[in-house]
Amino acid sequence: MEIMNQQRKEELTKVCQDLLRQQSYSGEEGKVVEVIKDWSKKLGFDNCTVDEYGNVICHIKGNKPGKKILFDGHIDTVPVPDDSKWTQAPFGGKIVDGKIYGRGASDMKGAVSAMLAACSYFAKDMNKDFAGDLYVAGVVHEEIFEGVSARKISEKIKPDYVVIGEASRLNLKIGQRGRGEIVIETFGKPAHSANPEKGINAVYKMSKVIDKVQNLKPINHPVLGDGILVLTDIKSSPYPGASVVPDYCKATFDRRLLVGETKESVLKPIEDLLEEMRKEDSELNVKVSYAIGVEKCYTGETIQGERFFPGWLYDEEDEFVQIAYKGLKEVGLEPEVTQYSFCTNGSHYAGEKGIKTIGFGPSQENLAHTIDEYIEEEQLFNGALGYYGILKSLYL
Repeated sequence: MEIMNQQRKEELTKVCQDLLRQQSYSGEEGKVVEVIKDWSKKLGFDNCTVDEYGNVICHIKGNKPGKKILFDGHIDTVPVPDDSKWTQAPFGGKIVDGKIYGRGASDMKGAVSAMLAACSYFAKDMNKDFAGDLYVAGVVHEEIFEGVSARKISEKIKPDYVVIGEASRLNLKIGQRGRGEIVIETFGKPAHSANPEKGINAVYKMSKVIDKVQNLKPINHPVLGDGILVLTDIKSSPYPGASVVPDYCKATFDRRLLVGETKESVLKPIEDLLEEMRKEDSELNVKVSYAIGVEKCYTGETIQGERFFPGWLYDEEDEFVQIAYKGLKEVGLEPEVTQYSFCTNGSHYAGEKGIKTIGFGPSQENLAHTIDEYIEEEQLFNGALGYYGILKSLYL
């Protein structure tokens, strides 16, 4: 029997379109969760639950106990600032020339649709005669909080294996750099700008700090590259100044994290540098920390945590990597084994929890967050085929 026959392709397309027609910005995912719950029933899932953050977890149980595999796909999207710039409606799910258009098509409702379909078709074709449990999680708040809401999912189901569905152009991903959001604050003394010598200008202090910080040499990993540190924003207070010397300044830095780095090891070079600067300038009042994120979920729950999302990397010879590679090859795909260039929920599963994790997803990563975002139908169908192949390789 053909795994992805015409009927299944049409059904998968409908699932994808239905998900795309629901606007689901971070913290507003409730409507798309209801669509996933409806489709999970139609597709024969045993149950579908929603946790306190609003993550939706669909489950199929095999006839025998065994390993648990989790397919992870986030269902929040970045906003559409101006839909007049789109040639296709961003929440229309329209098909034009073999492409399904919509915000989140590539990032990553297409992959979520393919995951739901693949688990359904595998379970049906096997008559559930496999040893284990299949889970598909539609994860909230990933766009602004990689890995944080995923903690609730792993805590609940304790998976043995995780497949991250972020776009990979059907290649097999075995790692990624992580991300830390570092905040440096300087504290000064306010004064009238007509008499600046009576104050301490926090921005002047910060400019010297930034100058020194940007000269720190990044550490390097032979596979993942540099642990780069880059300034992303700067704010002073009071703002607007209105003839006042600013007594506070905050600079935010984005730090790409490599395997094995800890919160302490990442901050240490910056703290050492600031300590040297304090010795040279008795008026320098400065501190460094991680940004704290606080967001409201559509369920009413608050989600919060330090913005530190670890990197991770597996060897090509790792057992699960080889299982996935074999499965993808056996259904006719030709994956390259590479790494993600961006941060994913794998920061939690692999980076924090050490759960065997790979990435595999349809579409191109450079289509994420773009005007006229789309997914090619062929990529969508082959994404489902690939997930099916991974299941066959793992369970048969």
